[in-house]
Amino acid sequence: MSFAAGHAAARIARPALAAGGGFLVAASLPPWGFWPLAFVGVALFEVSLGERPTARQRMVNGSLFGMVWMSIGMGWMWFLTVPGYLIASAVFALLHGLAAVAAPTGPWRVIGRPAAHTLVEALRLAWPFGGVPLATLGISQAGGPLLGAAGVVGVIGLTWIVFQVGAAVVGPSPYVPAVVRRNRPDTGGSLLGVFALAAVVLVLAVSVVAPDGSPTGRTITVAALQGGGEQGTSALEVPSRLVTERHLDTTASIEPDPDLDLVLWPENTISLRREAFEGSAINDLVADQAARLGVPVLVGITEDADVTGRAGPDRFTNAHVVVLPSGEVSDRYDKVRRVPFGEYVPLRGALEAIGAPVDQIGRDAVSGTGPAVLTVPLADGTEVLAAMAISWEVFFAGRVREGVLEGGEVVFNPTNGASYTGTILQTQQIASSRLRATETGRWVVQASPTGFTTFISPGGEVNDRTAISERAVLIDEIDLHNGHTWYTRLGDGPLTVAVVLAFAVALWRAGSLRRITRRSTP
Repeated sequence: MSFAAGHAAARIARPALAAGGGFLVAASLPPWGFWPLAFVGVALFEVSLGERPTARQRMVNGSLFGMVWMSIGMGWMWFLTVPGYLIASAVFALLHGLAAVAAPTGPWRVIGRPAAHTLVEALRLAWPFGGVPLATLGISQAGGPLLGAAGVVGVIGLTWIVFQVGAAVVGPSPYVPAVVRRNRPDTGGSLLGVFALAAVVLVLAVSVVAPDGSPTGRTITVAALQGGGEQGTSALEVPSRLVTERHLDTTASIEPDPDLDLVLWPENTISLRREAFEGSAINDLVADQAARLGVPVLVGITEDADVTGRAGPDRFTNAHVVVLPSGEVSDRYDKVRRVPFGEYVPLRGALEAIGAPVDQIGRDAVSGTGPAVLTVPLADGTEVLAAMAISWEVFFAGRVREGVLEGGEVVFNPTNGASYTGTILQTQQIASSRLRATETGRWVVQASPTGFTTFISPGGEVNDRTAISERAVLIDEIDLHNGHTWYTRLGDGPLTVAVVLAFAVALWRAGSLRRITRRSTP
């Protein structure tokens, strides 16, 4: 092969490797969920870049890697909003392209590249619109042996581990197979590869002995409801009254049991217009079931915000309330993190001015302001403090952590995935719930109208799970927990600072910052 032909082949092969790496990362995510592919995908991406790629090569390969990863991992968005799907995939891909450009080349890339791409994923937890933590590398590891590390370093730490291991095993490391580095003359960074892998091993070793919360000695028996119904339907296609009736009928199928402590309904299974839930006819129907069973029933409601005095007209609230056997509503939690372009339209005025179809979401939800907990009085006179994460909120580790810091002994995740086609989002939500359980050392109970409904142990194990669209009641006895993991005590801050410092040191040692310093010195 001539030099020109070989050069042309290399120009094609490297982007193809980057795209292949993105594909493997996507395949490591639920519902496919073969976790080792995340490491292989990152390793392929590292090989596609090599030791000293040009800025253009880094931008192209980084963007390709991100685009394939995101477009597959967030494929469910296509059925919800095609423009949103295309824009989100492109923006997140561009961020990984910029991370590849910003990261150092040469031996210090083994530290700098993983840090740069981890920081992109950390940014996605908070930006845009409060964060879009979908198709993350942390989610890919919920079914693997690294899950326990979430209790120490959280999802950002899991992300760093995957990027770091993938880069170290094919970058400047003594563990690189000879066939891989035959044409990779850089061996000066071998020690860096050792240090990087040693840091990963240290984190994993600490996670084995770190505290993971403690049982209080109390247990509760929870019935989690799934009313059933067709997946991939909107509120316009399925009357809210029908959804409510399904869940009332499902509740009625539960036999009274002195061991039962509470019933959990999914998110927004009761929708009211021009009246408040308290004192309504549907409040009475739920109270009848609570009285029959002798336990509180936790139901998801939406109300007009002006009726309840929480905001002006054309706004609504999304809340979960505790209905006692007496009919009294004893506590209420209003969802804080709203779904952008699902529960509200960011930049509504600007988008409306350019003709965007913002009328498809005619009203914006009002964001709650209270702590992420519900107090649930039980029939025996005791109370349970439940950390609350309604639907989308379970993707945000900080939101669940807040509820645990407020005293939450168990995590409830009422959700509603009925409008999403397929199971990509639903399975990724279960993976997120597994992460939240491990991060906090608490049971997570997830209830959905069409699936999935599940119980997840503090160790992240899925104890039981319904099928899509079926009507079912899952009943399980679970331990209440207190105490804290390292993650609930520290949060994401220390790990994020550590990754920023690692990135800065790698840049400086690679010479990038030193050249900037020389140019700025008079």
